[in-house]
Amino acid sequence: MFREGMAMVEEAAAYLDGQGREEARALPRNDSLAYAAESMRLTTRLMQLASWLLLQRAVNEGELTLEQAATEKRKVKLSYQETASAPDIFARLPKTLRDLVIDSLRLQARIIHLDQLLYLDPGAPLAAPAVSPVEQQLNRLRAAFS
Repeated sequence: MFREGMAMVEEAAAYLDGQGREEARALPRNDSLAYAAESMRLTTRLMQLASWLLLQRAVNEGELTLEQAATEKRKVKLSYQETASAPDIFARLPKTLRDLVIDSLRLQARIIHLDQLLYLDPGAPLAAPAVSPVEQQLNRLRAAFS
């Protein structure tokens, strides 16, 4: 997971500094704003995930104890994030950016799950991700037609 996360950070940085800039310039104004929001959120998410992964590597290599990592981990704000844009706008963004965002969201979910397993009280229930607004609407539709 460490290699995967760090590779994603490098891939995102290379894309956003290169091809992504070119693609962003070609977008209409509203889509360009959505691109900026998604790229900022992607960068923030990946930096949070990389910080968490680096802490875990330090534990695995004996540089920190799990308790020390737990103390340091409080500085890393892991939380579920969705895309910054509405689905129809997100769909108009460049494919490479969309793929990076989706991959980072998957990695985020895996890391949050692992974090809960490592650092929460063994008797405490695992927190479920917040239900997305789309899922809420689908649940309402299912209930209405049941």
